[in-house]
Amino acid sequence: MIRNFSTAINHLILAIGLLVMIIPVWIIFASSTHTSLFINTNGLQFFLGDNFLENYSRVLYKKAGFFNEITALKMFLNSFIMATGIATLSVVTSLMAAYALVYFQIKYASFFFWLIFITLLVPLELRIMPSYLVMSKLGLVNSYIGLILPISASAIATFFFRQFYKSIPEELLEAAKLDGTGSWKFFIDFLIPLSKTMIAAVFIFMFVFGYNQYLWPLIMTTTEQYWTVVMGLKTMYGSISDRFAFVIMSMVPPIIIIVFLQRWFIQGIFQNK
Repeated sequence: MIRNFSTAINHLILAIGLLVMIIPVWIIFASSTHTSLFINTNGLQFFLGDNFLENYSRVLYKKAGFFNEITALKMFLNSFIMATGIATLSVVTSLMAAYALVYFQIKYASFFFWLIFITLLVPLELRIMPSYLVMSKLGLVNSYIGLILPISASAIATFFFRQFYKSIPEELLEAAKLDGTGSWKFFIDFLIPLSKTMIAAVFIFMFVFGYNQYLWPLIMTTTEQYWTVVMGLKTMYGSISDRFAFVIMSMVPPIIIIVFLQRWFIQGIFQNK
């Protein structure tokens, strides 16, 4: 009886927390389906209106920015490319770095790992000007490579993969050596399949990190053609319904990634514990 009561209380708390998070988003979404005049007259709305297609299609293809050179659709594409590139490169570099630190007989491997790890104490704002100067001299300003490359290395992702590799039994490596498996084949055929849940978890973390970047794209872009969604949120002018619609659409790409990789993401989180 006590256990059932405790479970009911826990579920009630979770439901309240879920409602606290969902209701504001729903109100923004419902309000975005009304006209701006209706919202200004009657306030925020809880029920859907009749202007969903009109409002969202207008915002999606409307020219925006200081010089009206970019659409919301282009901003979404820029953010998706940037976030996907950052997440992919982070996974690849962290996988290989962790593999080298754990399985190769590197002298002072622990020292190198902690040297990598303490870079977490160096915020992007502190190294943003040197990074910009390097990208500028390489001619990568106003390019996807310039947006992706400098912030694609991740110490925390390297830490996750290193801890996961240390939990893999050494007998697996010994069996692979007895079969004549080389270092590269062991990495591709054994470690990567075993790491797929961790890969999904790190990919989601880094995708959201890259998607939410504001300062770095602001520094690296001098033309509106490379503006991202977050930059658009800061400079999106227009009616209140247009702004609400833009906010709702900006949530869609991360939600799709999280929903698609949700099962592997949860497994990866618990696998690292």
